[in-house]
Amino acid sequence: MSMAERVIIALDFPTAGEALAFLDRVPQVRYVKVGMELFYAAGTTLLEQLKRRGLRIFLDLKLHDIPNTVGRAMAVLAGLGVDMLNVHAAGGREMMLRAKEGVEKGVPAGQPAPRLIAVTQLTSTDQQVLNEELGIPGSVEEAVLRYARLAKQCGLDGVVASPWEVGTIKEACGPAFLCVTPGVRPQAQEDGQRRDDQRRIMTPQEAWQAGSDYLVVGRPVTRASDPAQAFADIVAQLHRP
Repeated sequence: MSMAERVIIALDFPTAGEALAFLDRVPQVRYVKVGMELFYAAGTTLLEQLKRRGLRIFLDLKLHDIPNTVGRAMAVLAGLGVDMLNVHAAGGREMMLRAKEGVEKGVPAGQPAPRLIAVTQLTSTDQQVLNEELGIPGSVEEAVLRYARLAKQCGLDGVVASPWEVGTIKEACGPAFLCVTPGVRPQAQEDGQRRDDQRRIMTPQEAWQAGSDYLVVGRPVTRASDPAQAFADIVAQLHRP
């Protein structure tokens, strides 16, 4: 797998037209994330268009509901030909087990199953939010590790977590357990420019060296004046020792 395929670009656009126009400007992108806003606007038609371009797709809908609903929904999503799907680990053991069963049932014969990963804590969650607003005791790292271990026990392929927690997750769950990390910002933004709503962040090079398997990057590329160069700069950081 090339380094370019390790950088998942978040297509956080309100319409399919804007997403496809962006991709026309950055043909070196190989893996994209379609989140709730874009999927709700453009649906499965967009997924077909992306697949025709030869792109890998992370369909980021973060399912979180009762086990039966998630299992049935995941069976539908698994038949769409995407490469990665996710749930919220906070839904619990039974929900994640049913999600995995749904993926296995929904994959068409002869096609590979999408990777199924679990969201641990959003990168917008800091210590205060975790303890005072969500009512979860302990540190963010402890909460993330608890969810990661639970996801592994349920047979999921990995988790979404900030790069800050990757080392701990790999130590506890093994090197093959995937860590997909948002909260990645170029150095200039890390040093005090725009961080948007991300709080637990690292630079691409730091996240890669921490052990991240995939870096999810959105606005630093999609809103850059030269998105092709911004993408190339991030990929180049992954080659540095």
